[in-house]
Amino acid sequence: MTISFKDRIAIVTGAGGGLGRAYALELARRGAKVVVNDLGGTRDGTGHSDAALKVVEEIEAAGGEAMSNGGSVTEYAQMVEMVARAKERWGGVHILINNAGVLRDKSFAKMEPEDFRFVVDVHLNGSANCTKAVWETMREQAYGRILMTASSTGLYGNFGQANYGAAKLGLAGLTKTLHLEGAKYNVRVNTIAPVAGTRMTEDLFPPEAFKAFAPENVVPAALYLVSEDAPTNMIIGAGAGMFHAAYVTMTQGVLLPEAERTPEGVAAAWDRITDRTGETVPQSGAEQSMAILTLLQGG
Repeated sequence: MTISFKDRIAIVTGAGGGLGRAYALELARRGAKVVVNDLGGTRDGTGHSDAALKVVEEIEAAGGEAMSNGGSVTEYAQMVEMVARAKERWGGVHILINNAGVLRDKSFAKMEPEDFRFVVDVHLNGSANCTKAVWETMREQAYGRILMTASSTGLYGNFGQANYGAAKLGLAGLTKTLHLEGAKYNVRVNTIAPVAGTRMTEDLFPPEAFKAFAPENVVPAALYLVSEDAPTNMIIGAGAGMFHAAYVTMTQGVLLPEAERTPEGVAAAWDRITDRTGETVPQSGAEQSMAILTLLQGG
């Protein structure tokens, strides 16, 4: 069955190029009306351009409908205004793809606190600002699809990206709570961890790999995750046509006798504590407490 976005209104942040542009173009091609948000800065977050307007022109030239927005995701009031304009023109907002981001890579030893704060502000706080700006609308209309953008750095780590990694894993955590709070309002929230050849990564890949990791190869996963039949609370990796799921798991654990509840006791039980046999994928934080209580009760 063809996935259609007819009569859906979508906001894509950081949509002036790369992944965001690819998302916006395909959403529009499939019938969505799209708000193309982009501050237009360089990848370190400085400067401005008319990148968003150019993407709108592409969409309109192909027969689609779109509007540009140059608001900064770090300014909540600007995101509220962006949502208000979308609702005024089209009547609602059904989809939000939080894609805006910057890089200021340095080893932690050389990283200035401002570089850490700024990257976290754009990625994590910026996504929270955009999501908060659409949240009540989605609850009221009993429909919403939100996509956070994490990364392998956030999930698994990467040298020289402490700021970026902290922000990206934070976004996966934000998803895990919002999917619970949005469930009864039909608001589904997911996380994508893309690997794509964009201006953010152009000097990290050799030319052939850069071509293989074209943003268009991430689009199928992103659009499925904001479709009507999307799952919720998933972390999906995508790149070069490869798609996989990532999970935060919990081992069965070990209940230590009171006399062994010491650092030495933990060390002695380490192999059993970390044994992944029978590990689970908790759907909420309460499951950790419940697992402990079950062991305490002899379950």
